[in-house]
Amino acid sequence: MSIQYRDRITAEEVNRLRAAIGFRQIAPAQLNAGLQGSGRAVSAYDGDRAVGMARLLWDGGTTALITDAIVLPEYEAQGLRREIMAKMLDFLRAQLEPGFGIQVDVRAWGGQEALYAGLGFQPSAQERRGLPMHICLTNQMEITDRMFHQGDDKE
Repeated sequence: MSIQYRDRITAEEVNRLRAAIGFRQIAPAQLNAGLQGSGRAVSAYDGDRAVGMARLLWDGGTTALITDAIVLPEYEAQGLRREIMAKMLDFLRAQLEPGFGIQVDVRAWGGQEALYAGLGFQPSAQERRGLPMHICLTNQMEITDRMFHQGDDKE
């Protein structure tokens, strides 16, 4: 196995990775817009097969979010997620000028906390950074990720 890292990935490949970990599929046009609007994408390939990825959402200044950090389950134990994240952080560090700082956020789930801590991430204290919240805007409720459903909507 020879893993190669690239700075691009197709919408079809992203949807294949998402499906492999149980995430919903996203319309290709919407995915392409998201990929084009990303500050950077890092993907891992085993031959011609995409086996991992992450996207960087960055305002070009002070705030960044690394999202869609996905690695195929059969590649999880091979350090790909760590390498993808390290490449993202190296890119951001290269953008720093003297006196500059970038707040980088990531969502740790499924036992990834130790991996991210090893890269320098710290848990966010709600008292200092507020409570992370989200909303999924859609006109088709049936396509939202069930795993993010927050409680019962009883009327």
